[in-house]
Parts: sequence; C-alpha cells; structure tokens
Amino acid sequence: MSEPQVMSVDHAAYSVRERVAARCVVRVARILAKRPPRQLRTVVAMLGRGARPATYDEVSRARSAVVNANWLCAGPKGCLPRSIATVLLCRLRGTVPTWCVGVRALPPFGAHAWVAAEGRDVDEPFPPGYHHILISVGPATKERTMP
Repeated sequence: MSEPQVMSVDHAAYSVRERVAARCVVRVARILAKRPPRQLRTVVAMLGRGARPATYDEVSRARSAVVNANWLCAGPKGCLPRSIATVLLCRLRGTVPTWCVGVRALPPFGAHAWVAAEGRDVDEPFPPGYHHILISVGPATKERTMP
C-alpha cells in the first residue's frame, strides 16, 4: 500500500499579506476549477490581458505560496486548482504565466494542469515531455488594435 504524498509547507517564508492573498485566490480557483474547460480557458485568457509575462522566479514564488495556503493544492490531485490559483496570484501582482492542461505521454492515462514561465514548467516533478499539452493559455504576445 502506498502512502499519500503531500508537498512540504513553510508558513514562515511568507508575509501575512501573501498568505491571505494566496488563501483568497485558492477559494476562487476552487470555484473556477468546476467550470467547463472552454469557460476556464476564456477566463484565464481574459486574466492575461494587459499583464506582462511572469518570470520563472515570480511564478515559482506564487506557486509555493498557493501550496502553502491550502492542503488540497499541496496534494497530487490538486493540480487544477493549484495551477489556476497560481495564475490568479501572479495576476494580482501584474504578471501572468502560461497555464497548461495536458495528458501523460505514455500509458496509463492521466490528466494534469500546470504553469510555465520562460518556456519551462514551474516546479513540476516531471521531466520535460512527460505530458502532451492540450490547452495552453499564455500572456498575449501582441496587443491587437482596431483599424
């Protein structure tokens, strides 16, 4: 029998303000995680408007704050709310990472959601290429203007 795995938490590493913000975005993320993929993709795309691309370190800190704020997000089955909450927390700080949803490249089937920045998956325990990306929403590369 295997033991459940949970990511470690370190509450002392974050200010009260950061912990409160992380808890708030986790609540919103848990609600959004129940929405259909099309709606979720639209919401994440709208969040990215007007934000600059997040750096790897910014996303890593946001993801860590989310994991520290909620035990569900720290667990192996909390990838969807964890990734959404990370996007929301980054957006509160004026940046946006790339939000990804995909499946394992090899059997058995398994879905996963994660965030990426600077072309790399952020703090994921899987090697590059482990997942095939099905949905990817990142910062807008160009701002569209009306003619």
